[in-house]
Amino acid sequence: MQKIQQASMAAGASSTTMLAAAVAVLAVVVAVSFPLLRRLFAAGADERRRPLPPGSFGLPVVGQTLSYLRALRDNTAEDWLRRWSAAYGPVSRLSLFGGPAALVTGASANKFLFANTAVKSPESMSRMIGRRTIRDVTGDEHRRVRAMVVQFLRPDAVKRYVAGMDGEVRRHLDAEWRGRGSVAVMPSMKSLTFDVMCTVLFALGRDGDAATVRRDLSADFQQLVRGIAVVPLDLPFTAFRRCLAASRRGRRAVAGVIEQRRAGLARGERSPADDVVTGMLAEGLPDDEIIDNVMFLMIAAHDTTAALLTFLIRHLESNTDAYDKVVQEQEEIARSKAPGEALSWEDLGRMRYTWAAAMETLRLVPPVFNTARVMTQDVEFGGYLIPKGWQVIQATTMTQWDPAIFPEPGRFDPGRFEDPSAVPPYSFVAFGGGARICPGNDFARAETLVAMHYIVTRFRWRLAAGCDGSFSRFPLPYPAQGLLIDIEPIH
Repeated sequence: MQKIQQASMAAGASSTTMLAAAVAVLAVVVAVSFPLLRRLFAAGADERRRPLPPGSFGLPVVGQTLSYLRALRDNTAEDWLRRWSAAYGPVSRLSLFGGPAALVTGASANKFLFANTAVKSPESMSRMIGRRTIRDVTGDEHRRVRAMVVQFLRPDAVKRYVAGMDGEVRRHLDAEWRGRGSVAVMPSMKSLTFDVMCTVLFALGRDGDAATVRRDLSADFQQLVRGIAVVPLDLPFTAFRRCLAASRRGRRAVAGVIEQRRAGLARGERSPADDVVTGMLAEGLPDDEIIDNVMFLMIAAHDTTAALLTFLIRHLESNTDAYDKVVQEQEEIARSKAPGEALSWEDLGRMRYTWAAAMETLRLVPPVFNTARVMTQDVEFGGYLIPKGWQVIQATTMTQWDPAIFPEPGRFDPGRFEDPSAVPPYSFVAFGGGARICPGNDFARAETLVAMHYIVTRFRWRLAAGCDGSFSRFPLPYPAQGLLIDIEPIH
């Protein structure tokens, strides 16, 4: 019994000692941690004191999504955004596509969004296109991927593409315009720009399996574009579910092209300079990253240039003075060429007024009406807190239609862009801005100018009976009846 009591007393002493040690350790931890915790709580209080932007989230989940989509379909989205900004200011909150968002307007807002590295694509876009695109990677990785892509899109590369673009435009006009009395411009231009991209950037042929890949990719990318402005509900029978299915098919097709290019490289039949896919393979980019960037390039280079060409044709039809100047410029170049001779890079440099007309078209009808990005960390802008996870939405026309920047903003006036340096920074953002400026703007310029040269020197046109030139902005600008025009060949 005595031994038991002695053991019990020893255990008690041991427990007391352990408890004392634990209390001492806890005291040290608290003493060390308290200043840090105090700073953290103070920082949290500071965060809470910064107000969220004024505005309204509307109904749960739905928010303002249905109202905004209706405005896009009716081509009243610019008025919708101006009313919202007039009510709540240049930084406001709302709810779009199932999540909180900050609408930011003005040139400073454009700079904030395009120069900001703490942003990424919305989850719905990442699921459709990929997560490792030039649009989303940051820092050293962004510089590496951008350098890889830009080598196929910089001016010295685009110079080599002009002859290929020339051949594609002639082939298309011979097949789709010659001998016809009318043409739906938008479908025609979408087909043309897709073929130019497949031939020039990806070196896809027109025979056998390559023809099948072209046809399948075209159908899949048309479906993908429809997902740009849909509610991202991955449920049976929804538009978003169909977009995801199209994305999977497109990725499989691009993966097949990668395997062909890899085999060609191994056999010494292909060079890294041949096309974008082979170049990326030679640089050691993983297949998933190549697929992501090919998907992004195909969407970025396809519908945007098609929309530019379509609305340039529309505006020239209704602006005689501008049309006459474009025709005069293009006919002068045509007279300097031998029969059948392709256009050159130097010829494109002489098309200054035509490109000014194209820039004015981009100002009036930007192919991408608004840019949506997601914050990857809390950010302050305009005195308001934009929390991590919120979308930030910028509307291109809020500056491009601002009468303080572009007087009489609804008037088509290519003279605004005859001296591009006169346009204030971040007020014209059809090609983005800052580090995120579109790497393909030289490619788009060349493609547009080559196409317009042959259209205006081979055809006259006017809107067909019953075609009023109206258009929707959902999901991208698309004219009623595809912009149906009556055409007459110039002999």
